[in-house]
Amino acid sequence: MKYRLLGRTGLYVSELCLGTMTFGDQGFWKVMGGLGQSAVDTLVKQAFDAGVNFIDTANVYSLGVSESLTGSAIKNLGLPRDELVIATKAFGPMSETQVNGRGQSRYHLMNELDASLKRLQLDHIDLYQLHGYDPVTPLEEVLSTLNDMVRSGKVRHIGLCNMAAWQIMKGLAISDKKNWSRFESVQAYYTVAGRDLEREVLPLIEDQQLGLMVWSPLAGGLLTGKFSADGKGPEGTRRASFDFPVVDKARALKVVDAMRPIADAHQATVAQVALAWLLSRPQVSTVIMGAKTPEQLAENLGASKLVLTPEQLQVLEEVSKLPPEYPGWMLAMQGQYRAKPPSRA
Repeated sequence: MKYRLLGRTGLYVSELCLGTMTFGDQGFWKVMGGLGQSAVDTLVKQAFDAGVNFIDTANVYSLGVSESLTGSAIKNLGLPRDELVIATKAFGPMSETQVNGRGQSRYHLMNELDASLKRLQLDHIDLYQLHGYDPVTPLEEVLSTLNDMVRSGKVRHIGLCNMAAWQIMKGLAISDKKNWSRFESVQAYYTVAGRDLEREVLPLIEDQQLGLMVWSPLAGGLLTGKFSADGKGPEGTRRASFDFPVVDKARALKVVDAMRPIADAHQATVAQVALAWLLSRPQVSTVIMGAKTPEQLAENLGASKLVLTPEQLQVLEEVSKLPPEYPGWMLAMQGQYRAKPPSRA
């Protein structure tokens, strides 16, 4: 297992992070995996033994059950706390009856942090993330709350998920002006078949030295190579009941076709090639991998050993590159003016 810095935190995290969306069977989340404690213990041990030191969860996964299962697994297995980096999130509704049981108000975030700590059986969270953008609560109020959490010692670093570039930059500017703790990581959807992040967010990540945590690296299973030309996959797959994340399926399946010979050349799977492509991107800090079974987890872990050749990366670049959009193509043209100094005869 290789380790990478998470933004400016100074923390080294495993380049593959264990995601916990498959843990628990409450409500809608059951379709993600529905795993109980015994299965969770097995996966957490397998990941830790392989060198994974980063675990990402969220309060909303199975309405808190995922956090509880994760915390119990760490305790049951006797894993050393000082060798783990634990991340969780808050924002989504935790109750259909509590009026203030959602959002990013100080009221809700403070309550949810304490609840997460209790479920995880921890005294602090290493990375506490906003699970989206709250259009109701002013960002100054949200960041003030997060800063107080860091100052209290209950949170070490803060991050965000699924925000637009302008929202991220606004938050960073507020934190800089107020001398508050700032966002140190971005958790976002990014795959070889869905490279939209490269238009605005990825340049911001590079410029502001933020860590990038990738979720759904296989596009909800679409990049496993198990789906037919019409987009239909095997029975029991997540996309059969939950067609997410949004992706251009025709485009994605063309990318899959390009990955098949690459996978064969490495005696690897299409899924491993998709993960290896992400690991080849210099902006990526870690790729979050979810699994329902030890076999799935083993396959994902194997991607850490797969190194694609420059020629193979170029093939994937050509088949997956984004169509030009304004102002991107204009910025690229302007950049050419300063690519090299003019020469004089």
